[in-house]
Amino acid sequence: MNELGFDVEEVELVTEGGDVRLVLPTKVVEPGHHTRRLLRLTGLEAQENQARRLLNDVTRYRTSLERSGEKPVSDTAAAGRWLAEVFEPTIAAVPAELRGRRAAAELFHELLEHRWFLSEEAGKDIGMAKAITSYVDDVLRPAADEKSPLVLSDEEGIPS
Repeated sequence: MNELGFDVEEVELVTEGGDVRLVLPTKVVEPGHHTRRLLRLTGLEAQENQARRLLNDVTRYRTSLERSGEKPVSDTAAAGRWLAEVFEPTIAAVPAELRGRRAAAELFHELLEHRWFLSEEAGKDIGMAKAITSYVDDVLRPAADEKSPLVLSDEEGIPS
Protein backbone atom coordinates (compact mmCIF):
# COMPACT_ATOMS: atom_id res chain seq x y z
CA MET A 1 0.00 0.00 0.00
CA ASN A 2 2.80 2.42 0.92
CA GLU A 3 4.60 1.81 -2.37
CA LEU A 4 1.41 2.78 -4.22
CA GLY A 5 1.32 6.14 -2.41
CA PHE A 6 -1.26 5.23 0.25
CA ASP A 7 -0.90 5.38 4.00
CA VAL A 8 -2.62 2.97 6.39
CA GLU A 9 -2.62 4.06 10.02
CA GLU A 10 -5.02 1.53 11.52
CA VAL A 11 -6.05 -2.01 10.69
CA GLU A 12 -9.42 -3.35 11.78
CA LEU A 13 -10.87 -6.87 11.77
CA VAL A 14 -14.65 -6.84 11.27
CA THR A 15 -16.76 -9.92 11.95
CA GLU A 16 -20.04 -10.25 10.08
CA GLY A 17 -21.89 -13.50 10.58
CA GLY A 18 -19.19 -16.15 10.30
CA ASP A 19 -16.96 -14.07 8.04
CA VAL A 20 -14.01 -11.95 9.13
CA ARG A 21 -12.91 -9.02 6.96
CA LEU A 22 -9.75 -6.98 7.16
CA VAL A 23 -10.48 -3.26 6.82
CA LEU A 24 -7.65 -0.91 5.86
CA PRO A 25 -8.79 2.72 5.83
CA THR A 26 -6.35 4.37 3.43
CA LYS A 27 -5.43 7.88 2.47
CA VAL A 28 -3.28 9.21 -0.33
CA VAL A 29 -0.09 10.86 0.88
CA GLU A 30 2.32 13.14 -0.92
CA PRO A 31 6.02 12.25 -1.31
CA GLY A 32 7.99 12.98 1.85
CA HIS A 33 4.91 12.71 4.09
CA HIS A 34 6.49 10.19 6.47
CA THR A 35 9.81 12.01 6.58
CA ARG A 36 8.10 15.25 7.59
CA ARG A 37 5.80 13.54 10.10
CA LEU A 38 8.70 11.74 11.82
CA LEU A 39 10.68 14.97 11.99
CA ARG A 40 7.68 16.85 13.44
CA LEU A 41 6.93 14.18 16.07
CA THR A 42 10.46 13.18 17.12
CA GLY A 43 12.99 15.59 15.64
CA LEU A 44 14.59 12.65 13.78
CA GLU A 45 15.63 13.07 10.16
CA ALA A 46 15.26 9.98 7.97
CA GLN A 47 14.63 8.94 4.41
CA GLU A 48 11.02 8.18 3.48
CA ASN A 49 11.14 4.37 3.89
CA GLN A 50 13.12 4.65 7.11
CA ALA A 51 10.66 7.23 8.44
CA ARG A 52 7.71 5.01 7.56
CA ARG A 53 9.24 2.07 9.44
CA LEU A 54 10.06 4.20 12.49
CA LEU A 55 6.54 5.66 12.51
CA ASN A 56 5.14 2.13 12.34
CA ASP A 57 7.24 1.27 15.40
CA VAL A 58 5.88 4.36 17.21
CA THR A 59 2.35 3.17 16.37
CA ARG A 60 3.13 -0.34 17.60
CA TYR A 61 4.54 1.13 20.82
CA ARG A 62 1.47 3.33 21.31
CA THR A 63 -0.81 0.33 20.80
CA SER A 64 1.16 -1.70 23.34
CA LEU A 65 0.81 1.13 25.87
CA GLU A 66 -2.95 1.23 25.40
CA ARG A 67 -3.27 -2.57 25.56
CA SER A 68 -1.34 -2.61 28.83
CA GLY A 69 -4.08 -0.51 30.41
CA GLU A 70 -2.59 2.95 30.09
CA LYS A 71 -5.00 5.62 29.00
CA PRO A 72 -4.76 6.70 25.34
CA VAL A 73 -2.10 9.28 24.54
CA SER A 74 -1.70 11.70 21.65
CA ASP A 75 0.59 10.97 18.71
CA THR A 76 3.03 13.55 20.04
CA ALA A 77 3.08 12.07 23.56
CA ALA A 78 3.45 8.53 22.22
CA ALA A 79 6.32 9.62 19.96
CA GLY A 80 8.07 11.36 22.85
CA ARG A 81 7.80 8.31 25.08
CA TRP A 82 8.90 6.00 22.22
CA LEU A 83 11.94 8.23 21.65
CA ALA A 84 12.92 8.13 25.35
CA GLU A 85 11.92 4.53 26.17
CA VAL A 86 12.63 2.64 22.93
CA PHE A 87 14.71 4.55 20.39
CA GLU A 88 17.38 6.14 22.62
CA PRO A 89 18.02 3.02 24.78
CA THR A 90 18.30 0.92 21.61
CA ILE A 91 20.85 3.26 20.04
CA ALA A 92 22.73 3.45 23.37
CA ALA A 93 22.97 -0.38 23.39
CA VAL A 94 25.15 -0.26 20.27
CA PRO A 95 28.84 0.01 21.21
CA ALA A 96 29.91 3.66 21.16
CA GLU A 97 32.74 3.05 18.67
CA LEU A 98 30.23 1.70 16.11
CA ARG A 99 27.38 4.21 16.54
CA GLY A 100 28.95 6.73 14.20
CA ARG A 101 28.89 4.32 11.27
CA ARG A 102 25.25 5.10 10.59
CA ALA A 103 22.91 7.98 11.35
CA ALA A 104 20.80 7.08 14.39
CA ALA A 105 17.53 6.78 12.44
CA GLU A 106 19.18 4.57 9.81
CA LEU A 107 20.74 2.42 12.52
CA PHE A 108 17.36 1.91 14.21
CA HIS A 109 15.70 1.19 10.85
CA GLU A 110 18.32 -1.46 10.07
CA LEU A 111 17.92 -2.96 13.56
CA LEU A 112 14.15 -3.28 13.06
CA GLU A 113 14.70 -4.94 9.69
CA HIS A 114 17.35 -7.28 11.14
CA ARG A 115 15.01 -8.20 14.02
CA TRP A 116 12.23 -8.96 11.55
CA PHE A 117 14.43 -11.29 9.47
CA LEU A 118 15.74 -13.12 12.55
CA SER A 119 12.23 -13.43 13.98
CA GLU A 120 10.92 -14.84 10.69
CA GLU A 121 13.76 -17.38 10.70
CA ALA A 122 13.06 -18.33 14.33
CA GLY A 123 9.29 -18.44 13.85
CA LYS A 124 8.78 -16.03 16.77
CA ASP A 125 9.76 -12.55 17.91
CA ILE A 126 13.35 -12.75 19.10
CA GLY A 127 13.25 -9.40 20.90
CA MET A 128 15.38 -6.32 20.49
CA ALA A 129 18.25 -7.41 22.79
CA LYS A 130 19.08 -10.47 20.65
CA ALA A 131 18.59 -8.45 17.48
CA ILE A 132 21.07 -5.80 18.65
CA THR A 133 23.72 -8.39 19.52
CA SER A 134 23.32 -10.14 16.18
CA TYR A 135 23.20 -6.89 14.21
CA VAL A 136 26.33 -5.52 15.87
CA ASP A 137 28.32 -8.74 15.39
CA ASP A 138 27.08 -9.83 11.97
CA VAL A 139 26.23 -6.58 10.18
CA LEU A 140 27.66 -3.44 11.75
CA ARG A 141 31.19 -4.55 12.74
CA PRO A 142 32.08 -5.92 9.30
CA ALA A 143 30.35 -3.07 7.42
CA ALA A 144 32.15 -0.08 6.02
CA ASP A 145 31.72 3.18 7.88
CA GLU A 146 29.19 5.01 5.70
CA LYS A 147 29.99 8.33 7.32
CA SER A 148 33.71 8.14 6.47
CA PRO A 149 34.84 9.54 3.12
CA LEU A 150 36.09 7.07 0.57
CA VAL A 151 39.85 7.46 0.20
CA LEU A 152 41.56 5.88 -2.77
CA SER A 153 45.30 5.47 -2.87
CA ASP A 154 47.70 5.76 -5.78
CA GLU A 155 48.53 2.06 -5.28
CA GLU A 156 45.07 1.14 -6.58
CA GLY A 157 45.89 2.80 -9.91
CA ILE A 158 43.38 5.57 -9.41
CA PRO A 159 44.57 9.13 -9.15
CA SER A 160 43.80 10.78 -5.82
